[in-house]
This record gives sequence, C-alpha cells and structure tokens, in this order.
Amino acid sequence: MLSRVAESIYWMARYIERAENTARFIEVNLNLVLDQPMGVDQPWRPLINASGDEKVFDKHYEIADADSVTRFMAFDRSYPNSVISTLRNARENARSVRESLSSEAFEQINALYHYVNAEARSGVVLDSPTDFFDSIRRHCHLLTGILDATMSHDLAWHFANMGRLLERADKSSRILDVKYFTLLPTVDSVGTAHDDLQWSSLLFSISGFEAYRRQHHMIRSESVVDFFLLHPEFPRSVLFCIENTEWSLAAIARGATDERHAVAANLVAEVRQRLRETEATEIVRFGLHEFVDSLQSDMNRIGAAITQTYFR
Repeated sequence: MLSRVAESIYWMARYIERAENTARFIEVNLNLVLDQPMGVDQPWRPLINASGDEKVFDKHYEIADADSVTRFMAFDRSYPNSVISTLRNARENARSVRESLSSEAFEQINALYHYVNAEARSGVVLDSPTDFFDSIRRHCHLLTGILDATMSHDLAWHFANMGRLLERADKSSRILDVKYFTLLPTVDSVGTAHDDLQWSSLLFSISGFEAYRRQHHMIRSESVVDFFLLHPEFPRSVLFCIENTEWSLAAIARGATDERHAVAANLVAEVRQRLRETEATEIVRFGLHEFVDSLQSDMNRIGAAITQTYFR
C-alpha cells in the first residue's frame, strides 16, 4: 500500500486515541475533585505536568484551575494536543483516505468531531462536564468497534492498530504519572484513605477498576503500578499495548526482505523484554516517574522508527 495512505491511517488512529485519553485525563480529575477531602488542593496542575506541555499552558493561562485546564486540554485550538485539535487532525487524515475506510467509520469520526466542535464554539461552561467527557469516550469506543468490524484486517488495519496501541501505551503511562505529580508536594497522604482514593481514580481512568479488583482484593501502590504497566492481558496496560504493537509490526513486515523493517521491530522487542523482566516493586523503589519517563522516550523512538521506515 502507499506510504501516504498508511501514514494517514496510522495518525488517524493515534489522534482518535489521543482525544479519548485526554478526555479520560480530565474526567478522572473531575471525579477526583468531587471526592477530595476539605482543605486539599485541587489536583489540576498535575494534569498539565504529566502532559509535558506546562510551558505551553503557562504561556497562555495564569493559573491551573478546573476552568483553565479544561479549556486548554479540551477546547484550545492553538494547543495541538487538545481534544478538538486532535479530532480535527483525525478527521482530516480520515478524509484523505476515505476510500480505505467504511462509510460508517468516516461518519462516526465526523459526528464525533462536530459534537466536540459544537461545545467548543458555544463558549459557555459545560453544564455537565463529566457527562460530556464520558460521551467522548463512548464515541471513541464506538469508532474502535466500527473500525474492527468493518475494515479488512489487512495492512491498513494493522497500521491503525499500531497507531492506536502506541498512543494508548504512552497515555496509560502518563495517566500513572499524574499520581507522581499529585504526591510531589507532600507525601503525608501515602497509605491513607486519600491515597487509596487517588489510586482508585487512576484505575477508573483506564476503565480498569473492576478488572483490578478481580485480581487484587486491596488497593496497593505496587499492584496498581503492575496493573498499569506490566499486566499481559488488560488491554490498556503498557505491556499489552507493546506486545500487540509487535504483532502488528510483524504482520506488516511479513515476507519482507528489507532490513529496515527490523529497526522498529527491534526497538519494540527491547521494550517488551524490559517490561517482562521488571517487577512493580523495583519500579516503585527506584522511581515511578523516572521509569515512566524512560518508557515515554522509548515510545517516541519507536514512533520515529516507524515514521522513518514506512512513511519517509
């Protein structure tokens, strides 16, 4: 298939996943604020820190509160990673390869973009922000199901799958990093009911609370870290995403003799092996933030290798 088509499908899937995960970021914080004890600072700044875009935010906003962070992450058209910006980019990529998508898939992308765009244009405070961001998640889930059910699982589908999973792995690690930035000002709450509430909120943010509780009876930091990063079967864990990215890369390279195919595959295999050989207790002991930061660097390298090999 043409590299131009592969690239557009890959980025369409990445942008949709990015929009969904940004909505998850905001929604979990909204729920966390509602459950916060009196006198505890509202945890909006950690979302900006975990995104890695604090300089961009500080250039345009004076304080990190619910209104400014929600506006920045959801509706700011000048911020390339906001929900509205990523959905616009997903829609443009989908439009350029419309012949490779089913009509149902394109219509769903279009409907989701217009739904968020209408709220962005209104300029008024959301009546029910939790419902709004939950609706974005559901729209994205519907689109993922439509793509799986209406696309042939050929090269195009594998590029979409690979883009979605790499983006999901990155964002699952960033959601976990929110906990680090939340605890950064004080560690007095470690082991308290407030601490358990924060860990539980993170599990809800990846729709993994019930799956976690089926495996673990209590909320423990090491167990949650293990679930986010190292669980081989939960579809939003980093290990699951990396292993299935490796599967799609193998499908794309099947039968190819060009050695360039091995560059991205080798990087993915290295990350997969490191995750398989690491235990959550080691991650917590030596630094959760540092481990997550190195993971994000690894995924950036994988993304760059995919771009160089298949799109350039």
